[in-house]
Amino acid sequence: MIIGYARVSTQDQNSDLQLDALYAAGCEEVFNESLTGKHRDRPILSQCLRTLRAGDVLVVWKLDRLARSLKDLVEIIDDLQKRSIGFKSLTESIDTTNSAGKLIFHIFGALAEFEHSLIVERTKAGLAAARARGRKGGRTPSLSENDVKKAAAMLSDPMITKAEVAKHFKVSRTTLNAALNRNGFKI
Repeated sequence: MIIGYARVSTQDQNSDLQLDALYAAGCEEVFNESLTGKHRDRPILSQCLRTLRAGDVLVVWKLDRLARSLKDLVEIIDDLQKRSIGFKSLTESIDTTNSAGKLIFHIFGALAEFEHSLIVERTKAGLAAARARGRKGGRTPSLSENDVKKAAAMLSDPMITKAEVAKHFKVSRTTLNAALNRNGFKI
């Protein structure tokens, strides 16, 4: 079966151009979605992908109608290939049911992996540069060093419990214990 998927970003946009192209390409069934591509959960796309069976072909008018990013696109196409489902993009003339189309998608996959590696590399370099300037990432601690010292002093009194100290500083006992341990207090 040849199945089409069309998507427009808002209710105001019209999918007629996509639908006409998909039916002209021989689609027997078309799933039409009106939802921005930034949403990971697209119910009509999920339904479309569940409908596809081995030997079917998924057709889209343009690649950006199917996926939010190159990585997302490669994941979807990889899943289709594992399930023996073909893929065609009309505008880009990509067809994974033939050798040339498969080659293009292997190149896309390599580019997505390369892009991911660059992002990881840049992130690590940025974090190292920030650390070199004395900045440290992560959440601000719930208890300052001064608060931890006060908590330790309060806990030296056997009549005061950790639960009471935690309540006083408006944190959980787990947070209090972690702060005490991090600052070298074994109570």
